[in-house]
Amino acid sequence: MSDTLKQRLAAGETIVGTFVKTPSPIIVEVLALTELDCLCLDAEHAPFDRLAIDHCVMAARAGQMDVLVRIPAVTPEHVLNALDCGATGLVAPHIRSVAEAQALVLMAQYGRGGRGYAGSSRAAGYTTRPMAAHLAGSAARTVVVAQIEDPEAVDAIDAIAAVPGLDALFVGRVDLTVAYGADSQDDPRVLAAVEAVCAAGRRHGVPVGMFLARSSDIPHWRAQGATFFLLGSDHGFILSGAAALATAARG
Repeated sequence: MSDTLKQRLAAGETIVGTFVKTPSPIIVEVLALTELDCLCLDAEHAPFDRLAIDHCVMAARAGQMDVLVRIPAVTPEHVLNALDCGATGLVAPHIRSVAEAQALVLMAQYGRGGRGYAGSSRAAGYTTRPMAAHLAGSAARTVVVAQIEDPEAVDAIDAIAAVPGLDALFVGRVDLTVAYGADSQDDPRVLAAVEAVCAAGRRHGVPVGMFLARSSDIPHWRAQGATFFLLGSDHGFILSGAAALATAARG
C-alpha cells in the first residue's frame, strides 16, 4: 500500500501540486491524469460552492489524485464540508496566531469539541464504513495546512509551528507582499518573512510549502527546507498554452 500524502509530507518528500481555479470536475479529471502529487481547489479565490467542491473532489478521487481544498474562511462548516466530501485535507487561509492554529486543528479532527460526525458522507463511505474505521482512517489521512500570509503570523511563527496537528505551513507570499506594503515579492521584508517561516519549520520539524511565481526559484527554497510546492493553476496552463500555440502558429 502506497504512503498517504500526509506520510509523504512528514517524510520530507518533495510534493508538487497546482491550484484549480475552475469549478469543473472535468478540469480535475484531466489534471488527475498528470504526474502531479496533488491538486488544490481554490475555494478562497475562485467560485467554488459546496456542490462544486463535492463534484471536483469526486473527480479527483475517481482519478486517484489527492486533493486539498483551500477553504474560503476558517469556520467549522467550511472545514466539515471539504472533509465530508472526501478531500484529502485543507489549506486554511490567514492563520495568524497559536489560538487560530489550534482552532483549525480541532475543527479538522474528530473528538470532543471537534469535527461533527456523519456516517452518511462520501468520506465515511456512505454508511458502509464502521465508525471506528472511519475515525482511524480520517486521523491517519487528513492533511491540515496553515497558510502563513500575515505579518502577525510571521511574528508568531515559532509558536504556530509548535502547534500539534499541523501537517504543513504554507507561505502566502503575495498576501505578505501586500501586507508589508511592498511593491515586489522579492522585497527584502518579504524574503525575510519567507526565510523565517522556513527556519521555524526546520526547528519544529514541520514541512513548509509555498506558491512560487517562478519555478526556477524552487532549488533556492528547497535549500531553505521547503518541500511542498503548489505552483501555477489551470488558468495559467490555459493562458500559457494558448500563448505558445499562437506564437508557434505565427512563426
